[in-house]
This record gives sequence, structure tokens and C-alpha cells, in this order.
Amino acid sequence: MAGTTAASSPTPTPDADPSAESGPAAVPAADPAPDRPPRRPRRAVRLVGRLALVAVLLVVAAGAAWGLLLASRPGADRAGSGKPRFVVPEQQVEPRSVVPGGAGGVPDPLASTSAQPRASGVQPQASAVQPLSTADPFTTWVNRVADATDIPVRAVRAYATAELLMRARDPACRIGWSTLAGIGRVESIHGQYGGASLGADGRESTPIVGVPLDGSPGVKAIPDTDGGALDGDTTWDRAVGPMQFLPSTWQRWGARASGDGAPPDPQNIDDAALTAARYLCAAGGGDMTTPQGWWDAVLAYNRSVEYGQKVFSGADAYAKASTGSN
Repeated sequence: MAGTTAASSPTPTPDADPSAESGPAAVPAADPAPDRPPRRPRRAVRLVGRLALVAVLLVVAAGAAWGLLLASRPGADRAGSGKPRFVVPEQQVEPRSVVPGGAGGVPDPLASTSAQPRASGVQPQASAVQPLSTADPFTTWVNRVADATDIPVRAVRAYATAELLMRARDPACRIGWSTLAGIGRVESIHGQYGGASLGADGRESTPIVGVPLDGSPGVKAIPDTDGGALDGDTTWDRAVGPMQFLPSTWQRWGARASGDGAPPDPQNIDDAALTAARYLCAAGGGDMTTPQGWWDAVLAYNRSVEYGQKVFSGADAYAKASTGSN
């Protein structure tokens, strides 16, 4: 959970049945990470970043048109498929000694004809998105990774989109989708806690809200900071959404992935993944492909070595499965 320093209460078993009655992660996380001085990228990098950002936003905007189709693709649900459930081997790695395996880059949507902006500057309509049988490289990649990792397709798409957006906005951070997936696994089983599911628009079918942070054994006392607007509790704060943000942390770091001008929604997996990426990049203070940067970021999200090891294990397993190196 991003936003507290409390000791953890019971957390969901990441590879368990998503409907299991274990609570969302009420585990410790850091105070909001400090802002870093703004970078001054070279003009070429800035131009490429802007083009990439436009393309990624088009991918996000097109999601509602094909999200329902994605739900029927392999990897969205392995029930009856004959494939064994994907299991993450838990690794007891020493903090700041190593980073998770490389997942390879998410395909650039500029390479996809369905995601490219037209020369006139008019965005392609959602109806122009190709069917899955002739999907663009980004869609093909998302479905392949979902099938290999047992992560819901809609969640993979959100993690990948967040990587692409951060690639344009903060290229020095180099955060990867698999790290976001590692966090999503621990925090809410990729938005599936308690039988919830992700809709075509990326929103939870049932809002995910954590336990009240009321000072109970193992839980830090955090009085309400948002009048219950995000968590429905006007007495105590609760972590919210698939990436489990405290309201105060969300108010500082929340970001809207679609760029449509609507307020960021912590119950939307696209917004939650992008917000987590922003938080991690700021907290890591630099390059997340280095052991120092990766662990600084994850341990800022939650100041627990056990938590960091669980995130590491998921990120490493997902990266290897996505590249076929398991």
C-alpha cells in the first residue's frame, strides 16, 4: 500500500483464488516520495517523447472499443483451459543486491498503424481498431503476456501503458511493466480481490477498499484526510483501488492515464498503474534498472523487506515468463 509506515496486517495470497476472503494489503508503505528536480531533456528526446505520448494516449482511448473482446482472450481466465495456474516462486533476495529479470520493452504504439495519429492531426476513431485476429503489435503483445503470466488481459494492458507513458514523460526512470505487475499482484491480485474484476473501461466491478487504519494491532492510525470521498470512511483513512493508495497519497500523485481531462480514479487500473509508476520513479530517485534505484522505489511504496521480496518475486517471474526464459 502506498502511503503508510504501519506494520502489515494479513495480505492476500497473490497466487490464490482471487475470490478468497483475505483482505487487500494493509501493509506498510512510505510517506509520499519527494519531488525530484525537473530534468531538461534534449530537444530530440522531447519531440520523440511527445509523439510517443500522443500514441499511447490513443491506445488508452481505444481501450473501451476492444476491452470486452480482450476479456475472452487466453490469459483472462484459465478456468477449463487445461493449463496449470501460473505460480510465482517466492525469492528471499537481499535488498539492493539485484533487480528483477528484464522483461523486454513493450511494443511502441507508433509502430502500430491502428495507433498512429494521422498526418492532419486528427486521431483515428475507436472503430478503426483492428479485430484481435489481425491485432496490432501492442495488442498482440498484451494478449501473449496475459496468456503466459495468468494476469488479466486488462491489467497487463494497464501496466504496459503506464510503462509507455513513463517512457515518454520520465525516460531516465526506465520503470518496467513487470514491476507494476509485481505490485498489483501483492496489493489486489491484479484487481481481482474478493471476486472483483476489471471492466472494459479499466474500472473495478466492485470498489476495492482496505481496512480502516485505526491503530488496531499491526495497523498505523491515520485519521481521515479526504472526508470519505475516496474510501467512504469519514473517521479513518483506508487504502483504495487495485494499487492500494491512501487518499492523501492519491491526492498528491494521482494521474489520469487517458488524458481526457477527467479526475484520476484510484479504482481505474489505468490511472492506478500510472500513478504507481509516477510515485515509484520519484521515490527511486533515478534509474529503476539499478538495484539501488529499484529497491529504494519499492521500499518507499512499502517499507517492508518482505513486501519488497514479494514484489521482486512477481516482477521477476512475470518478466521471465513474458520472454520465455523461465
